[in-house]
Amino acid sequence: MLAVLATDPSGHGAHAVSQNITYGFTGILIAMILCLALEEKLHAKKSLIVGLFAGVCMLLGGILHIIPFGQVTLPNGHHVSMPVYIPAVDWGVIAIILGSGIFVDVTSRSGLFTWIAIKLTKASGGDLMRLLWYYGLMTVIFSAVLNNVTAMIIVGSLTGVSLKRLEQSDKLLGFLLIEALLTNIGGLLTLISSVPNIIVGQTAGISFMAFFFKAAPFVVIATIVTVLMGAKVFGIQKLIDDEEKEKASSLVAGFDENDGIDSPGFFKFGAIMLIAFIVVIASTSVLPVVKDLGMGFVALFFASLMLIRYKHEVDEFYRAVDWDLLGFFVALFVVINVMEHALVLDLIGQGVTAMVGSEEGPRGTSILLVAAAGFSSVTDNIPLAAMLAKILASTGTAGDSSLWWSVIFGANLGGNLTPIGSASTLVAVTLISKYKLNLSFAGFVKKAVPFAFVQIVLAIGYLLLFG
Repeated sequence: MLAVLATDPSGHGAHAVSQNITYGFTGILIAMILCLALEEKLHAKKSLIVGLFAGVCMLLGGILHIIPFGQVTLPNGHHVSMPVYIPAVDWGVIAIILGSGIFVDVTSRSGLFTWIAIKLTKASGGDLMRLLWYYGLMTVIFSAVLNNVTAMIIVGSLTGVSLKRLEQSDKLLGFLLIEALLTNIGGLLTLISSVPNIIVGQTAGISFMAFFFKAAPFVVIATIVTVLMGAKVFGIQKLIDDEEKEKASSLVAGFDENDGIDSPGFFKFGAIMLIAFIVVIASTSVLPVVKDLGMGFVALFFASLMLIRYKHEVDEFYRAVDWDLLGFFVALFVVINVMEHALVLDLIGQGVTAMVGSEEGPRGTSILLVAAAGFSSVTDNIPLAAMLAKILASTGTAGDSSLWWSVIFGANLGGNLTPIGSASTLVAVTLISKYKLNLSFAGFVKKAVPFAFVQIVLAIGYLLLFG
């Protein structure tokens, strides 16, 4: 039987993994995705579903000796002993979600988000179409300079406040879905907007400015198309009737942006901290010391600073944390890690290589982008981007080849195909559930696929014309 060697991250060397094992774990991955699709019918939370699959994967991985045990070698050469599932989890992502979630929750108590929401609502004159443009652009910018998770948390919170005050909560589902889709478009704007950008950009030798100038035109086009398409699909229209305009203006005029401000001092502190948070997290990669600690540290540190205001009742904010979302992410990282050791991701990479072929051209560019998007919709786009980057580098692909951009565009846009395709879409689904809006896994896919299809077609056309 044919067997291949997989590298053991613990430093114990390589180990053989048979094709039967790889195919078996591929079946487990497919089964997990199907169970998530049937989440509503199973009456089970995402964290439980993926947690059970993580347990099965760990047990089988241990029995079949495909996952490492014992000491783990750190970058500094030191050896530490820890449970095998600990290094499997991307704790930076967990820290970002936990820290930014608490930070936003505490900052909202200052009345800052309500103030911004009402200011934007007033500027829109009560016109939902104008408000959609404002929030859409804010989502793209926040996703580019922060990260898509933080952007979705902040803009999603603002949206809930605004539409509730405008008595337009029936449009909330449409707004949140459009914003979720725009987070992954915004993630394409700069080299540091997403991890796949960094991985592929560094491997291909693409500079920060070269990346921006290449990606920016597409981001502008995709944002405009997504907002216009979303407005049509969800019935978000510009006010035309004079009576409706007068009613909306009257409703907006009755808003008081200072209504939710209990403490002017805390409001100012919250505003200063929000600006500082955005600036620091946006420049994390260049700040001394902070760049080594990472964005997760920044999010948790700023959350701690904000909690000082409520130092005697911090447990209230801990209870409000979405532990289901965090549990889901931890379990998902474990599953993906085992899949890597079982060479499931390598199998995906081999399939992609076979489809693309050896020639660079329209066919290879298009197929690679679609394949990257498809696989990114059901698995972590970070190891996928790393794997595809290694494949392209090993074949001597030129740094200006459109194939690199196929991976970048596909890895980011694939997150719009399913709720598990990206962290921001998962956050959006969580917000949708929080506001008691009815949307299942399959329901999300049904609504999101047309948008993702158009975005992917636009990306293919853009790369064929300007790649």
